[in-house]
Amino acid sequence: MNCEHSMADAPAMAHMWEYTITREVLEKLYDESGRCMPPGKKLKQSTILRPQRLIWMMSPELERDIAEALASARKANDDLDLLVKDHDSWGKGIIKKCKISPDAFIQMALQLAYYKENKKFVQTYEASMTRLYLNGRTETVRSCTLEATEFVRAMVENSVSKEEKIRLLKHASAKHQTLYRDAMSGKGVDRHLFALYVACKGLKYESEFLTNVLMRPWTLSTSQTPHTQLDYSPDADLEVFRNKISPGGGFGPVSDDGYGVSYIFPNNSKIFFHVSSKKSCPSTNSERFVRALEESMDEMKALFGF
Repeated sequence: MNCEHSMADAPAMAHMWEYTITREVLEKLYDESGRCMPPGKKLKQSTILRPQRLIWMMSPELERDIAEALASARKANDDLDLLVKDHDSWGKGIIKKCKISPDAFIQMALQLAYYKENKKFVQTYEASMTRLYLNGRTETVRSCTLEATEFVRAMVENSVSKEEKIRLLKHASAKHQTLYRDAMSGKGVDRHLFALYVACKGLKYESEFLTNVLMRPWTLSTSQTPHTQLDYSPDADLEVFRNKISPGGGFGPVSDDGYGVSYIFPNNSKIFFHVSSKKSCPSTNSERFVRALEESMDEMKALFGF
């Protein structure tokens, strides 16, 4: 299912999808052959709206525009290198035993994985919700902090002790949590800067500072998709439901030479990753990045003896 982003953010789509999947799991909606079950006695046949084919009146110009849009979409789809990974060997249950925020843990692992691949740090975007506010949408958490880079450099240096690596990981994770809480509570900076940029455009005032800041590429674009938004969702840690969990959704890379990474913690023992990049970029490869990510996660976990 493809979703158009301007009207809502991922949690709204995830909420709808979770409702649909949960109904399919908890209610008998299909017979053994896969056909829809007949409506219940309380539902009158006349209340079911039957589909009708819509006949569109289209001008030659509109038909041309639709054909061009379709060709553009197909070209973008053909260039997408997407890997959906079911990381089922361990999950947030282990991370919590390390006394680290699961989200911060994954963000630090992303920094480590990218550094291993490219030997450099890049501007990183993580979406944070501002749903504490009426009509709130998103704010940016800039995950590539000085604290994160110090931890990553220590992890790839054999001379640094395990105790020091743990200290740096916890320090970087605490910094990340502070930034995330600030973003949720209206203390972020990116939406403020964007509002100033829009105001400048409206006033026909050119700001070199705002243009340079907002035009920098997000080489790593990341987001955690929420899970269990329904009060009556089944316990995903129960064995009977473990193979009935949706892997959630993802998105394409924002930068031509970057990655789009979406992840979800459906229960305590599993993590889903959606990693995307562009086939046309010679320096990126989604499968290779996932391998580096899982390797980084295992190395971080091993610091704590797990």
